Amino acid sequence: MTPLLIFDCDGVLVDSEILSNRAGVELLNELGLSITLEDHIHRFVGKSAQDVEKVLESLLGCPLPEDYGAQKIQRTADLFDAELQAIPGIRQALEQLSGPRCVASGSHRSRIDQSLRLTGLSGFFEHIFSIEQVEKGKPAPDLFLLAAEALGHAPEQCLVIEDSVSGVQAACAAGMRVLGFTGGSHCAPDHGQQLLEAGAQQVFQDMADLPELIGF
Repeated sequence: MTPLLIFDCDGVLVDSEILSNRAGVELLNELGLSITLEDHIHRFVGKSAQDVEKVLESLLGCPLPEDYGAQKIQRTADLFDAELQAIPGIRQALEQLSGPRCVASGSHRSRIDQSLRLTGLSGFFEHIFSIEQVEKGKPAPDLFLLAAEALGHAPEQCLVIEDSVSGVQAACAAGMRVLGFTGGSHCAPDHGQQLLEAGAQQVFQDMADLPELIGF
């Protein structure tokens, strides 16, 4: 059976992590917490909003403002509208790939839809799975298992494309093969090694290489 290709969105389909982390840094600086963009990326990429907010409250020593989540969503959306780009080579790769595919992202559905719309990738994906549909986000396997079950594939028949350590861990916990992508603008030089240590069977930096990597 042709494998079900499960794509993360942020950092895999769209080069969004640098933008969403910029939004977080700006808000935290306004709240009096000095944090660099690099530190924010290292701490929070791939983590659920709930987990991020727990860490932030610990760092701040007090609860976040009630509207922090809404402010972060709006500021990120504004940056996306102004600057979001597709990952270089992803459109060409998707055009070459055949067989079933879906998106399984730890973001909210509205943000996924915005990302795909702004970058012209919406037409490549009929099936989208988001954080609202599961109780536990990555690194728990719930989201990937939901996608596989919904599309009628056993975990061993799935191949995940991920850019975050928590996403790779989630795929491994689900019993799925996973390729680690390191071509996003947020990825540090040691990012590939981190993904391999988390369980990725292989890492790659150029999305144009994806069809060859998976045999299409």
